[in-house]
Amino acid sequence: MATAGKPVKKDFKRKIPAKTSFISPFTPKWSPLPQEDMHFILETLKDKLLSTGLEKKEVKVFHPWRKKKEQKPTATSEPDLQVSQVQDSSKNGWTDVAARRQLAIGINEVTKALERNELKLVLVCKSVRPKHMTDHLITLSATRGVPACQVPRLSQSLSQPLGLKSVLALGFRRCASSDGELFTDTVDAITPRVPSLDVAWLQVAAPKDSVAVEEEEDAGGKKGHKRKLKTESEESASSCTLQPLKVKKIIANPARKRKRKS
Repeated sequence: MATAGKPVKKDFKRKIPAKTSFISPFTPKWSPLPQEDMHFILETLKDKLLSTGLEKKEVKVFHPWRKKKEQKPTATSEPDLQVSQVQDSSKNGWTDVAARRQLAIGINEVTKALERNELKLVLVCKSVRPKHMTDHLITLSATRGVPACQVPRLSQSLSQPLGLKSVLALGFRRCASSDGELFTDTVDAITPRVPSLDVAWLQVAAPKDSVAVEEEEDAGGKKGHKRKLKTESEESASSCTLQPLKVKKIIANPARKRKRKS
């Protein structure tokens, strides 16, 4: 029998973990890419990858299953096995390591390179599921000033030439020396066709031409005053509208002590 002073185990309730979180009022979206530019970008990338011969090769080595009670191989056969394993490992990997270092392949690698400000162009596949996996690349590219766009059928067209299963994101790195860059002509050809990113909470800096100085001389010989003209970019940045805040679920405070009915 439980004593009257101590509560029963049923009275103890598990604490509900409460996490306060807010949904961002801004919804970043990729700018639409025209179909003509999409075909041009895919064909340019295909031709460049085929000309460089960059591909990942993997040679699968099948090891025969052996029983535990089987005798160990003799000393004469061990060197032969080691030589064959070294030959198989040399066949694996990228055909051109220098060209591979100039690319960032995959969402994780592109994200890290953008955070370090190492990229000059970012291309993202449109068939990424779920879609929010690449939303953070919009703000990262916009804050770094890197042109980026979403290209349909990017993974489908580039995975086979590169020897990969999928290519969800592709970035081109900046090199210290321009002589060793292999993808400079490709980046220069694709960049003009990349649409600009529209991020509402980033205000575009006014160009230098927008500041006009007008000097007007009065009758008394006083100097004129400076006036800053508003540009279309500033008006569009200041006229951004916030979306209403959406609350998913309201959870009561678990730390609040309530009086139990006797």
